[in-house]
Amino acid sequence: MAEPTAESKRREAQSVLAEIRQIDSQVAKAAEAYNAANIELAEIRREQRANERLLKLARGNLTQAHATLERRIVDLYTTDASGSALEVILGATSLDDLLNRLETVDRVSDQDQRVLEQVVSFRTAVQQRKAQLAKARTKQERIVAERAAHRRAVEAQLREREQLLASIRDQIARIQAAERRRALAAARATRSQIASNPQAYSLGGSAEEPAADGASTAPPSRYGGVVGIAMQYLGVPYRWGGASPSGFDCSGFVMYVYSQVGVSLPHNAAAQYAYGVPVSKSDLQPGDLVFFNGLGHNGMYVGGGNFIHSPHTGDVVKISSLSQSWYTSTWVGARRIT
Repeated sequence: MAEPTAESKRREAQSVLAEIRQIDSQVAKAAEAYNAANIELAEIRREQRANERLLKLARGNLTQAHATLERRIVDLYTTDASGSALEVILGATSLDDLLNRLETVDRVSDQDQRVLEQVVSFRTAVQQRKAQLAKARTKQERIVAERAAHRRAVEAQLREREQLLASIRDQIARIQAAERRRALAAARATRSQIASNPQAYSLGGSAEEPAADGASTAPPSRYGGVVGIAMQYLGVPYRWGGASPSGFDCSGFVMYVYSQVGVSLPHNAAAQYAYGVPVSKSDLQPGDLVFFNGLGHNGMYVGGGNFIHSPHTGDVVKISSLSQSWYTSTWVGARRIT
């Protein structure tokens, strides 16, 4: 049996790397689904808190209305010489029945009618708030379960990834070292661009002139300065669900960097895609957001055909080229924050 050649090992390594990239793509999408679930869960919790406050208010109003109704029933009973009110009160089989019977009593005044209407209204409000809270809790339980399932799926994918890595670790190490050298070269080039043209990378600056043919309708970039901020985090490790300098996922990195200039973005690539205005690939300016992989991944354009991002598990914040095959084949679009 022939010994494997260096070329065959390289091809094997590239094949395994392709499998790993597929896993990384799935993990990234799971991370963004997890982030979207967190946003939805936070909204449900806000809704729950609001409904709990409204339920407490409705219960208080209902208690007061009941007390008013009780006082009026006592008054009707003690002042009714004919006995008709007593017959109505004692004959009632439920609160609903009592309310209906009281409406038929001749001596029920307009004020009494308003009290009756308040009791019905506040009791309905209590029932509605209870139903809304129950619905929100059910939805919350579903989302929490989905998040747990996502995490288990991701953990299984990461274990598979580690097994694949272990099978050809030496070859992959050399390939990844070459990728790191390219990323460092891109970082040096970007720093050189910033140093040579600082106005283009300042807040409010515009790094590139709009297309001469007027094809781009997006206004000039206001946030070229975020590139300099983003560069400070080169080398920070990828962390699933991360949004701080201790570790970022892709949308967490974009969210964190933009928060440094007072722009609040959600922690989800698909949600970030709804912000700003669309911009064509040919008219990208520093600070524009770039999106890939069915909105499962995003980063920030830095100029020169490169972007900065937090790619995937096992990697770090780095600069990559938009012309790399994976980013070209999975390109979705770009947005300019305005």
